[in-house]
Amino acid sequence: MAEHDYAAASGYLSIRFGESRAEEVSKKLQKLPVIQRRANDILRATQRVPLPLSDPGVLRDLQKVLAGEKLSPVLIADGDIADGYHRVSLAYALDPYADVPLKLG
Repeated sequence: MAEHDYAAASGYLSIRFGESRAEEVSKKLQKLPVIQRRANDILRATQRVPLPLSDPGVLRDLQKVLAGEKLSPVLIADGDIADGYHRVSLAYALDPYADVPLKLG
């Protein structure tokens, strides 16, 4: 898991919860184990609509996968995707029932 993923999660969460709460949640996410959940379940639980394959972030992740790179786990905090929305959307486009690695906090 790349450090920039936690920074991205913290940046997003700071908009929702404020800086101090976002940093606290981000630190907790770092300590959690990686688990698996289906792409469709992640989107339903977070009430998100998958982004289309034409989305620039989804396309960038698709290029990484085609190049053989592993994608970072999705970070879920307080029922929302804190980081990894593009990755979940890509997984859903390829196979809605695909298991997606994530940290759930």
